[in-house]
Amino acid sequence: MIGLIQRVSEARVEVDGHLVGRTGRGLLALVGVQRGDVEAQARRLLERMLGYRVFPDEAGRMNRSLQDIGGGLLLVPQFTLAADTRKGMRASFGPAAPPEEGERLFNILVALAQKSGVPVGAGRFGADMQVHLVNDGPVTFWLEARPPGE
Repeated sequence: MIGLIQRVSEARVEVDGHLVGRTGRGLLALVGVQRGDVEAQARRLLERMLGYRVFPDEAGRMNRSLQDIGGGLLLVPQFTLAADTRKGMRASFGPAAPPEEGERLFNILVALAQKSGVPVGAGRFGADMQVHLVNDGPVTFWLEARPPGE
């Protein structure tokens, strides 16, 4: 499971001109589910997103996590993160989870995040979404939770 996290001062996601999720200061996480991913990876990815130190301390060093600052988390499904782009001029989506499985695991991730105590917003799986954000820094990291044994 992949999480491309971006430190934001604000972010929102709209579907058909309607707001479906937003956050103030916090993280926007674009989430890709790969073939073979399981619930344990959703748990691990969330743990990393909540605890990853991307916010500045008093000295300006990235030493604080989302939980440390009391920030929000906006989760947006993005199956294109799981694409194989190593050759040619068109992505292959073979590594991506089938849509039903991707949606199931994304929904599990959202439910786990909602139980974590941080404010959570979410995009809509399979929808044509417009994502608006103010990337703070910019600060962007690629996090991955690999299958057990990898």
